Amino acid sequence: MLLVGRQTARTCSTLHRRAFLQVGASSVLGLSLADLLRARAAGGQKHGSAKAVILLWLWGGPSQLDTFDPKPSATLDYRGPFGTIPTRITGVRFCELFPQLAKLTDKLAVIRTLNTQSNDHGIAGTIGLTGSPAGGTGLDGKPLQGSPRPALGSIVAKALASGGRKPTDVASGIHPFFVIGGKLHQGKKAIIGEGGGPLGAAWDPFRLEYDPATGTKVPALQLPDDLTPERMADRQKLLGALGNADKRVTELGAAGALDEYRTRAFAMLTSPTAAAGFDLSREPDTVKDAYGRTRFGQSCLLARRLVEAGVPFVQVNWSDHVEAEEDSGDGGWDHHYRNFQIMQDRHAPWLDQSMSALLTDLHDRRMLDSTLVLAVGEFGREPKVNDKAGREHWPGCYSALVAGGGVKGGRFVGTSDSKAAKPADTPLTPTDLNATVLNAIGLTSEQITGLGLTPAGRVIEELF
Repeated sequence: MLLVGRQTARTCSTLHRRAFLQVGASSVLGLSLADLLRARAAGGQKHGSAKAVILLWLWGGPSQLDTFDPKPSATLDYRGPFGTIPTRITGVRFCELFPQLAKLTDKLAVIRTLNTQSNDHGIAGTIGLTGSPAGGTGLDGKPLQGSPRPALGSIVAKALASGGRKPTDVASGIHPFFVIGGKLHQGKKAIIGEGGGPLGAAWDPFRLEYDPATGTKVPALQLPDDLTPERMADRQKLLGALGNADKRVTELGAAGALDEYRTRAFAMLTSPTAAAGFDLSREPDTVKDAYGRTRFGQSCLLARRLVEAGVPFVQVNWSDHVEAEEDSGDGGWDHHYRNFQIMQDRHAPWLDQSMSALLTDLHDRRMLDSTLVLAVGEFGREPKVNDKAGREHWPGCYSALVAGGGVKGGRFVGTSDSKAAKPADTPLTPTDLNATVLNAIGLTSEQITGLGLTPAGRVIEELF
């Protein structure tokens, strides 16, 4: 396994927003021809302003009540033990465990009425990442009907390439879709929908894994022993080792010893631009500290560096498994028990610190307006607390945070009922959220249809 850099840790072309045509009985990204004509008459067409997307995938399903849609007036067995704090959005309060994000709500929007079709992590995860349950596989191992759609990041990568970019840009050596984190699982079953699917393996994400103890890993590369760099503090030695790898990859590629994906992996690692994007040692300690010396915190910092290097879509997986560490997982949000202890001790402070640092850093670097940041899981948690101080799966209502990329801060979309069990108004789906991301980054329905995909969902206009 090739390690690029080393960090240690103290702790574990154009899209008009209304320019969509109706396809059959389903609308294209939710807007009909009538909407288009009215928008044109009103001069309401606008281009997507985002150049990049960072998806913070909160695998396991965070509780809406213990994050961004608390219900202080509900009884204790629903609201839980935490208090609430005001935000900069009138009428919106957060759980008291998120003070930093509460102060940044002038820069973000809150969606509080998402709902999905399944309470199975595997199927709901497929829906969240692709916008469709097709081909999704739950714990029973039986796939749903239909062929899986590509991941949202794969659609962005392929669509942008169809507009002139290649899978790996020649100048920079950067693949257009990165995932930071391992493959998503529930139990020992990998979920469907993380890759290119019908678009082809060339549009699978290039995967990095950040380990607090050893640094940034590149799973695609299983180098021979003589090509594995030692843990080098000297950057010049590291670059020299990468240069030697560059010479060797030419020989291996010519001999047919590497497939296209691994060849591209080598190309990126030997590109100065790409290698710099992976190198967290270039960041001051103050910046690393601001993000938090956790796997998720440093992964968020790595995401910012990748966007700076030109990557248009970066997905940061909170964990590989849905389960908490105590349940043989790696710290997911699936808190069937000890929810409040885990939230207070780990998950809430880590998410609050890392996402706040990411938004502040992007803003200070004048990147937030062109970078759409989205934090969401596959579903929420049951409003009523169970007898194990936890919450069960709940697909009926959950929350997301959205910032940058043309999204107007200081607003919320949708209101849930008194127990955050279902939307009281403005019900939205992961398909709508995905349509909104595609809209924000400027992809047209024609481009999406040109990929052999049927656009679906409605653009959440209330965000813009």
